[in-house]
Amino acid sequence: MTSFGHDVYDDVIVGGGHNGLVAAAYLARAGRSVLVLERLGNTGGAAISTRPFVGVDARLSRYSYLVSLLPAKIVRDLGLKFAVRKRAVSSYTPVERDGRPGGLLVGGGESRTRESFARLTGSEREYESWRAFYGRTGRLAEKVFPTLTEPLPTRAELRTRIDDEAAWRMLFEEPLGRAVEEHFADDLVRGVVLTDALIGTFADAHDASLVQNRCFLYHVIGGGTGDWDVPVGGMGALTDALAAAARAAGAEIATGHEVLRIETDGRAPAEVTFRTATGEGRVVARTVLVNASPRALGELLGEAEPAPPVEGAQLKVNMLLRRLPRLRDTSVDPREAFGGTFHIAEGYAELARAYAEAATGELPSVPPSEVYCHSLTDPSILGPELVAQGYQTLTLFGLHTPARLFEKDNQGAREVLLTGTLAQLDAHLAEPITDCLAFDADGRPCIEAKTPLDLERELRLPGGHIFHRDLSWPYGDDQPGAGRWGVGTPYANVLLCGAGAVRGGGVSGVPGHNAAMAVLGH
Repeated sequence: MTSFGHDVYDDVIVGGGHNGLVAAAYLARAGRSVLVLERLGNTGGAAISTRPFVGVDARLSRYSYLVSLLPAKIVRDLGLKFAVRKRAVSSYTPVERDGRPGGLLVGGGESRTRESFARLTGSEREYESWRAFYGRTGRLAEKVFPTLTEPLPTRAELRTRIDDEAAWRMLFEEPLGRAVEEHFADDLVRGVVLTDALIGTFADAHDASLVQNRCFLYHVIGGGTGDWDVPVGGMGALTDALAAAARAAGAEIATGHEVLRIETDGRAPAEVTFRTATGEGRVVARTVLVNASPRALGELLGEAEPAPPVEGAQLKVNMLLRRLPRLRDTSVDPREAFGGTFHIAEGYAELARAYAEAATGELPSVPPSEVYCHSLTDPSILGPELVAQGYQTLTLFGLHTPARLFEKDNQGAREVLLTGTLAQLDAHLAEPITDCLAFDADGRPCIEAKTPLDLERELRLPGGHIFHRDLSWPYGDDQPGAGRWGVGTPYANVLLCGAGAVRGGGVSGVPGHNAAMAVLGH
């Protein structure tokens, strides 16, 4: 059985994903005794880099893949050796109109973007609306993003801080679809805007719950700019740096340790029971920080009703190519088109139809998705020989594919959906994407797809939900029991430090930071 350095720890952290590692590093740096217990044989959770293709020197960000919500404050505070790079192009969205291939390019300079909007829509009206819309969200981002690593504001305090009633109404009070339709006339432009409200979220543009607004909010406030950047060295570079920082500060990290239950009355030190390959063990902690979903937390505490079930709604596909495919739209270099976010079947009407089909239990007939090429911005994830030969990665994220669609036949539905998704991509290429795929050492094409059920099985994401549950508003009024930092539970000595905490979701480290601040009494 494992031998640890302390009989009683100040803090035991359940789960060695990026948020747990952030908390461990902060707490250990404060001089506390810290133990991280991780079920898998490695740290990092969903924020890892792996070589998924046999015998191929390509280290891909297998699950999470871009960085926006990680505050520079955390990188500085913990002295992380980690960097991100900007993408030269924000997005490219191909479309065929009047029988001719074209598209919308956002990026590459203001003049190119303006020209692309005018060529697509026939005037400059949509571009001026785009500038006004994102100018407003940009100003809001500058004010909201810094609050994520501060004590939870009230709704009224956040509204006062934003100081823009039109922006507040647009994002916090009315379904986002209303603002999209008021600001933009072109179906393709509307769809590109709406996609940020749907990543990892199954909702209609006019959903009365405003879950789509919350998703959109977190996608446009990152870093105070809304930029989505490429992690140098892959996502695993971040979690490797976090694990190194935690260990350097004195934290112990034990992989292969699956926590089974937490026993506490909320006052006396908690007893944490875990399982390893050789049997069960126990450790005592004054505080337990849980870097897992709210549902998993409830199960660990033995609650009869742990938490409402949740459902993920995405398809994740990783590919390695021998070369980038040629485009039907010859006015755009594939290196630009795939360097940013390449939107596929994400017009406004297409997104609405895909949602409606999935809501009735059918796989979308025209699956929407988006693709980007990490290696164009950061070739370091590929071995030197692959770089010299022109190999590139492709990461695809499919929308509106809720877990319920895979329950009867996960493998069969996965294959059907993947075929349909690649067909939508092929519609804009001058050659099939499969003709460009690399092959692994066993002669198999380098492509893998993950459904919500796959993510639930591999990562314990509840229902495959990448945010652990629907994203929350970044204020405290409707979060009973969350406490000053948004990480509280019914037990004073048990805190939630994972993506399901208030202001959690995405690769941010924010819940880990906030849980550590709560422990330290800040």
